Amino acid sequence: MAAGTIRYWAAAKAAAGTAEEPYSAETLAEALDAVRERHPGELSAVLRRCSFLVDSDPVGKRSHDAVRLTEGGTVEVLPPFAGG
Repeated sequence: MAAGTIRYWAAAKAAAGTAEEPYSAETLAEALDAVRERHPGELSAVLRRCSFLVDSDPVGKRSHDAVRLTEGGTVEVLPPFAGG
């Protein structure tokens, strides 16, 4: 089981009520399942619109089950940003 940090930005930060928290999971899917359990409600809806960076690497369209997390790694939760 890898341990690291999840960082929330913008609407995800507001919905989680925190800027960051630890994860303990093997995959991004496991980490996000744990997040949904800890923060039921609005954050689950926000996560459906988010993109993710794992150790600075964009997840893109990859299955979250296939994205392995690393010891000491970082998951960035990025909601859509407005602007141009």
